[in-house]
Order: sequence, then structure tokens, then C-alpha cells
Amino acid sequence: MAKRLLSQTDGVIDITDPVKRDWVLRNSKASDVWGIGRKMNAHLEAMGIYTAMDLARADARTLRQKFSVVVEKTARELGGTPCLELEDVEMAKHEICSSRMFGERLSDLPSIKQAVATYVGRAAQKLRAQGSLCKRMRVSIRTGMFNPNEAHHAQGALVELPYPTCDTLLMTRLASQAVEQVFRPGFRYSKAEVLLMGLRAPGDFSGDLFAARQPPTRDRAMQVMDDINQRWGRGTLRVASVPLVPAWGMKREMMSQSYTTRIDQLWTIRG
Repeated sequence: MAKRLLSQTDGVIDITDPVKRDWVLRNSKASDVWGIGRKMNAHLEAMGIYTAMDLARADARTLRQKFSVVVEKTARELGGTPCLELEDVEMAKHEICSSRMFGERLSDLPSIKQAVATYVGRAAQKLRAQGSLCKRMRVSIRTGMFNPNEAHHAQGALVELPYPTCDTLLMTRLASQAVEQVFRPGFRYSKAEVLLMGLRAPGDFSGDLFAARQPPTRDRAMQVMDDINQRWGRGTLRVASVPLVPAWGMKREMMSQSYTTRIDQLWTIRG
């Protein structure tokens, strides 16, 4: 109806107003209601139901007997009786990216490996949180691209994992090898990125009977890691190559205080 009267409504009709809602129902055909098809509409017209208002006022039990419980609930909803709960369903992501600018330019391989290991850990944690596995990831590094007086370099490597996995240790080791492939001495790098691609649920990967799979011991180890970090804070348990306080971390001097989540940053009131 909002589209039909676009020039008058700007694409929006507020039907929380009972007068407007009744007007919309009276001026909408029963076939305009979602889920009412041609065949069902013919049966409804035989019952004297032509408009959405007629459907809203029809006997719900009769509709259930002649059609289905879905049509009954549709009629009750049109009449103002909620039948379906709203659910906030977060769809699983098909890609997970972890990327940050360095706090300072890095030109040594060990520091860049540390950064990539940190990003792999964050991405893998998100991967496990949504119950997915990853079979492929891309590791990229680049210099600053806007300074004309600075040499530019950007390159990434695609990593095929040996089996669908959410194992931080395995992914960190292979990502570190990928960094060695794309790193070039003499450049000052400003950013690294880890992209997990083609994510699926554990049962969605099709493989032969003899294909390698993630060992159950790794599943348990990752679960323990997530449980500890959830209880005691992110980074409490981490891969050895991830530093506690990295020298290349983002600059946070101007970061806002966390008054509601950090007890050491609570306001102090002096009388």
C-alpha cells in the first residue's frame, strides 16, 4: 500500500494508528496479504472474504479447518492478535576479516608475524563463536599507499588449510608461513589483514572417507581456550607468538574512557 500511494506516503505508512490500519485493511485485497495465493483466494471469495479486513474479521477456527494453522494465524495477526514471536537471528557469516593499522610502520618480519598471529587469533575466535569451520584463508600485508615519497608494496597469499578447521594453532602456523612469502625487505608496512573465506558448518563440508579431519583433541583445546578467555578476559590464554602488549599496537592516547566497563576507569568524585 505504501508503494501504491508513493506520492502521498513517501513509501511509509504508520499502521500503529487504528484508523490508518483499518483503512489499509479495507482497501487491500485478501490476495495482497502475504501467503494468500490465487487458489486460496478463490476459496476465500467463495466464503465472502474479499478484502484484508474481511480476512481479519473471519472466524479463525473455520479458516484453520478449511486451510491451515498458518492461515488462521495470519487472520488473527491482521485482527491485532500476536501469534508469532519476533526472533533476532544472527546469520552465520561466510567470511570473517580481522585487520588493523599498525601503531607504527614495521619493517622487520618478526613484528609483522606477531601482528598476523594476533589477527588470526581474533578471527578464529569469531569463527568458533558462530560454530563454523574454515578451509581457506588469505593473509595480506601492505605499506601506506598515499605517501608519494615512500615505496609502496601490497601483496597477499591464499592459504589452503589441510582440512576444515577452527584451530588457532594450525591457522597461525600457516599464516606465519604465508607472511614469509609476501614479505619484502626494505618496505615499511602499515597494515596486515587475515580473511577467513568459505565458512561452513562442520557437516556442510563434503569429503571422502579418508580425508583428514580436525582431531577431537584440538576441538577440546580450543574450547578450553575460549572458556578461559571468556572468564578471565581476552588474551589470557593465547598463542606464544602473540605478545601481551605489542609495540606495534594501535595508538590509543585519544581513546575514550570505559566508564561503565572498566573499574579502574570509574569516575572519582572528591568532595
